[in-house]
Amino acid sequence: MRSYRFTHAITRRPAASILQGLRAVDTGSPSLPLMQSHHADYISALHGTGAKIIELDALGAYPDSVFVEDTALCLPEGAVVMRPGAPSRLGEAAEMAPHLIALYDEVRHITGSDSFIEGGDILTTETEILVGRSARTNGQGIAELTRLVASWGHKVREVFTPPGVLHFKTDCSLLDAETILSTRRLAASGCFAGYKVIFTADGEEAAANSIRFNDLVLAPKGFPRTRDALDQAGYTVREIGNSECAKLDGGMSCLSLRFSPRS
Repeated sequence: MRSYRFTHAITRRPAASILQGLRAVDTGSPSLPLMQSHHADYISALHGTGAKIIELDALGAYPDSVFVEDTALCLPEGAVVMRPGAPSRLGEAAEMAPHLIALYDEVRHITGSDSFIEGGDILTTETEILVGRSARTNGQGIAELTRLVASWGHKVREVFTPPGVLHFKTDCSLLDAETILSTRRLAASGCFAGYKVIFTADGEEAAANSIRFNDLVLAPKGFPRTRDALDQAGYTVREIGNSECAKLDGGMSCLSLRFSPRS
């Protein structure tokens, strides 16, 4: 398995209702036209890698539905439909399930009434699945996911998201089989022992939510020192505007489900 090389991605167009999207801190309402422009740039970058990109229609009933990553975990063997921790987002997972069923032979579901887990808290590497406990992902959700993926041969390791950080992947991303891009506050917990870590520059912690998609690293614009560090490490970086999604706590990983289903 190469957890940073993909044949497919699913995205969803932002809805006009995104102006009512969830946010931890109110830094102003996003501009829908600018967000749509950034989203188009994001999809163009994914298309440029040669992967098949599935673009779903906007879901006006769910303001945060552009952030599709939270709805599922996609592995080569199958997909697991999540159970988001924000009540207003519970219906998003059900909307995503039919699209996954069309692509996978096996789709499993988090079903426990006390289980909550979002894809933004899950980092899949070559050897393990790291899941950060957070305000949106609890111990019951992690335990249920652990059971569901065990028969596929995957090992889950529970880690902890720093206080005040929405999702585990707000502060980290996978760059290759052995390398993590991380903030210092997250790596200080020791959760990446055994991995090589490239740190975001001080004051550029939001750059940690980038994605490695085949031969590209898609990174948010506006973080030049972190971009330069990635360049110097040999990665091909494509910067994408993210100012509007950031107002809703969203980043590069939130905007797609990335996977390679086994045929």
